[in-house]
Amino acid sequence: MTIRLYDTSARQVRDFTPLVPGCVSIYLCGATVQAAPHIGHIRSGLNFDIMRRWFAYRGYDVTFIRNVTDIDDKILTKSAEQKRPWWAIGYENERAFSAGYDTLGCLPPTYEPRATGHVPEMIEMMRGLIERGHAYAAEGNVYFDVRSFPGYLQLSNQELDNLLQPSGEGETGKRDPRDFAMWKAAKPGEPSWETPWGRGRPGWHLECSAMAHKYLGQEFDIHGGGIDLIFPHHENEIAQAKGFGDDFARYWVHNAWVTLAGEKMSKSLGNSVLVSEMAKRWRPIVLRYYLGSPHYRSMIEYSEDSLREAESAFARIEGFVQRVVEKAGPVEPAAEVPLAFAEAMDDDLGVPQAIARVHDTVRQGNSALSADDKETAVARLSEVRAMLGVLGLDPLDEQWAGGAGDRDEDLHGVVDSLVRLVLEQRQAARARKDYATADAIRDQLKQSGLEITDTPNGSKWSLGSR
Repeated sequence: MTIRLYDTSARQVRDFTPLVPGCVSIYLCGATVQAAPHIGHIRSGLNFDIMRRWFAYRGYDVTFIRNVTDIDDKILTKSAEQKRPWWAIGYENERAFSAGYDTLGCLPPTYEPRATGHVPEMIEMMRGLIERGHAYAAEGNVYFDVRSFPGYLQLSNQELDNLLQPSGEGETGKRDPRDFAMWKAAKPGEPSWETPWGRGRPGWHLECSAMAHKYLGQEFDIHGGGIDLIFPHHENEIAQAKGFGDDFARYWVHNAWVTLAGEKMSKSLGNSVLVSEMAKRWRPIVLRYYLGSPHYRSMIEYSEDSLREAESAFARIEGFVQRVVEKAGPVEPAAEVPLAFAEAMDDDLGVPQAIARVHDTVRQGNSALSADDKETAVARLSEVRAMLGVLGLDPLDEQWAGGAGDRDEDLHGVVDSLVRLVLEQRQAARARKDYATADAIRDQLKQSGLEITDTPNGSKWSLGSR
């Protein structure tokens, strides 16, 4: 058993060898809390939640760090626009991100540090970089000297001489316009902290290098984030950490975007789809299935049609689960997932192939139900629950039974009332021996995704297995 991951720095899939046997340490660039999260933001957290769950299933002790950037230019811009304190905007949106992760069933991180809580660590790192000749202070700012670090841009595979990085607003005193700010001199009305180089606030890149060092040490296993962070954020993190003397991340793993009309989903483009709004229109477990089913390195082109397809696909799984439980009672998950599922997950988290195995098993289970083979149906459900559990998609798990909770029960009640009304009409047609109408009603319900079963105690409905 060897887990393999695509390492951005190596540009190939590599066997995963942990720094410490039996343990895996992961740092994920989390939320910048200038606004509430859209599904593109949450996709990253969800993809790495699946990674974390798979490592745990394979027996690893997982330490998972997901930071919060609660101070940066965007948050300060929002503060000025809304005439509200920066910290109020940050905290409000941090809670919105936490709610979004919870809504889609992401496990809480081991630690979730905020940038503003780690200024002493940032000062320590800047002091070390200045002493080593990798950084310099100028007019209250502290910059990283990119030419002092020979490995700069290796992650993104760029050439420094071809890099154009204009000086940022207020970033005065740079020796080279491509040098980046680790610390920004204080401006009127902005929050600031005292340092040996004057009052100011953190630069975006410094935060993660300092927090990864604090919580995971000089070297750790996996650094993750969206592909848009490869440059400049992750390049600059590497320069700071390695310039400071850390070995830093052994593997770099990046997830792709959720796009709309071919463009990255973002607030600046005005095409974001907020998690809070999506969860009012779609069941959270369906949203998780939709965002988690594609391979983490594949783009997701958002559309209502694709979400409906995901809803139908997951309904087929749920329908099978429901029918077996109704027939056989509670069924515990298998101790181990099927081999084909495990092989897919070991191969760079091949969730699409793993999901295909789930649907294959569901089809086998439905065939067993049709043949009245209760024992085989129960065995297949046990396997399905084990596979779905690893993906965070088991509809019988208490997180979904409680979390989607009252809303799902209310919705089921509404559907149940409507279907029973139609079934009464069908029963009336059968009573007057109008079997053509009765069959037409049954067929129409089946086309809508419902399965009708006639029993001595009346007709029952369930989600279809199509």
